[in-house]
Amino acid sequence: MTELIGRLRRQPNAVLLAVQLLGVLIYPFFGQSRAGSGAVSMFGLLVLALAVWSVETTTWTVWASIGLGAPAALFAVLEVFSDSHTIAGIGSAFAAAFYFYAAGSLITYMLADRTVTRDELFGIGATFTLLAWAFAHLFTVVQILWPGSFVAANPAGDRSWMELLFLSFTTLSSTGLSDVVPVLPHARSAVMIEQLAGLAYIAMIVSWMVGLTVTRSRGSYPGRPDEPPPS
Repeated sequence: MTELIGRLRRQPNAVLLAVQLLGVLIYPFFGQSRAGSGAVSMFGLLVLALAVWSVETTTWTVWASIGLGAPAALFAVLEVFSDSHTIAGIGSAFAAAFYFYAAGSLITYMLADRTVTRDELFGIGATFTLLAWAFAHLFTVVQILWPGSFVAANPAGDRSWMELLFLSFTTLSSTGLSDVVPVLPHARSAVMIEQLAGLAYIAMIVSWMVGLTVTRSRGSYPGRPDEPPPS
C-alpha cells in the first residue's frame, strides 16, 4: 500500500485525469439531485486541490490555490442544502476560477521542463479536462445570470450540468457534436472564447512536443540544472 501511495504521489496528474474521467462516467447515475451533485463536486474539488498542491513551488501560489478552492468547496456544500440560484452562481464562479488557475499551473509546470516525463503526458489530458470543467462552470454562471442562454432538444427549463459539460467538451475539442446551442449573446461570447482556448491549447502543446522532439533528434538536452540528460 505504501508503494502504491508513493507511485500515485509521484504522478498526481494521472490521478487527476483518472478522477475527472471517472466523474464523467458516474455523474449520470446521480441524476439531478442536490446531494448527488454536491458529492461529485466535493470529490472533484478535493482531488483537484491535491493535484494543484503537488505542482506548486512557492508559498503565495499555494495560498492562491487555497483562496480559490476553499470558497468553491464551501459553496459546493451549501448547494446540497439550498436551491438558491445565487449560491449556485457564486459557487460555480469560484469553481471556474479554481479550475482555470489549476489549468494554468499545470501548463506552466509542463512548459518549464525540457524533457517530457510520464506525469507530464498525463498532465496534457488532465489540463484539457480542467479547462472543460472550468468552462462548464462558466456556462452555469452565464445561464443563471441570463436565463435561456442555452437551448437543446428539450427546450424546457435550464440546461443540466451534464449538458453544459458535454457542450464544453465538444466546444473545446472542436468536434461540434453537441445538441446544446448558445442562443443569447453572452452565452455565444463564452463559447467563442472556449473555441479559441481549445485551438490555442492544442497548438501550444503540439508545438511544445515537436520542439522537444527536434531537440532530442539533434542530441541536445539543456534540461533543468538539477536534471541529468536522459539516457
